Amino acid sequence: MLSSVKCLDLSRVLAGPLATMILGDLGAKVIKVERPGTGDDTRSWGPPFDERGESAYYLSINRNKKSVALDLDRPADTAIILGLVAGSDVVVDNFRLGTLEMRGIDPDAVLEENPNLIWCTITGFGEESPRAGYDLVVQAESGWMSITGDPEGEPMRAGVALADIIAGKDAAIAILAALAARGVSSEPLSADERRIHISLLASATATLINVAQNSLVTGVDAKRWGNQHPNLVPYQLFHASDRPLILAVGNDAQWLAAASVLELDDLRGDESLRTNAGRLAARDRIVTAVAAKLMERPAAEWITGLDEVGVPCGVVKTVLETLSEVGGSRLTGIPPSIPGSVRLPPPMLDEHGRAIREAGWKVFD
Repeated sequence: MLSSVKCLDLSRVLAGPLATMILGDLGAKVIKVERPGTGDDTRSWGPPFDERGESAYYLSINRNKKSVALDLDRPADTAIILGLVAGSDVVVDNFRLGTLEMRGIDPDAVLEENPNLIWCTITGFGEESPRAGYDLVVQAESGWMSITGDPEGEPMRAGVALADIIAGKDAAIAILAALAARGVSSEPLSADERRIHISLLASATATLINVAQNSLVTGVDAKRWGNQHPNLVPYQLFHASDRPLILAVGNDAQWLAAASVLELDDLRGDESLRTNAGRLAARDRIVTAVAAKLMERPAAEWITGLDEVGVPCGVVKTVLETLSEVGGSRLTGIPPSIPGSVRLPPPMLDEHGRAIREAGWKVFD
């Protein structure tokens, strides 16, 4: 899809490399620029490491790229970077405020000189903030942790670096939109239209969605619900006789179907529970009854019956259980979730450095 697009990846850690990997999965040619000697920070984020010494973390977000090691403090290397920029369609960076400009690489000036270039900068807290942006800090300051975890326990982070991941996907979306606009516009896009800023904080805050709207509508701050849902009942974790499972009733018809399968005839016949508002008011009664019933049989039996009547449900799987179903590679990670392909394994540090320094983007010819 993007086989004619050249993307220069000046980013490291997670959000930026994920965004450029998505573009690479879609066919873009991606050159990853790394620090000599150490490379991307995540190369050392282990164990685990594979047999070549590459960290699993690094491998997870850097396929479909070629690597060159260049030092921003060496004028000769800066000149190579500017040459690669001039031949690029997209540049992605996540340097802190002023870092590139102090080394003679000014994105705004470059955009004026290259009317087809799109430049995306990913920050932690916005384009004017000098703060370093790490996922855990953003999860705290975006409100996520205040609504995650047991109601009686401490605020809790999500199990993956979700703020980084969402920001990376937001960056990819914004870049694709700019590429599409560039392709259909009768006039060249302005430098401002081609200058994209994504922040982890803005991406994380935007994902509050209905939780934020609940607070906006009521004026009441959100709280932690654990595995329950603030607006739906029953919609949470339960335990079958053998393992945990999820029951997620999303509408009135699903409630009646679930109550029938669970043989909760007294609840099914209660007119006050026919609406979601009524079920919210009777949360404790419903949850207690459903929990007791589900403990009577194995999860697979309940899921078979619930699936037959269209009630959303599922067992709580481990990561290895999930991977056994979707596949995956020790080298290239989980298959693309978009219509993409895996063409190149994650590169070793400076694996293509000599060829890129000599031939630039022709390394892909």
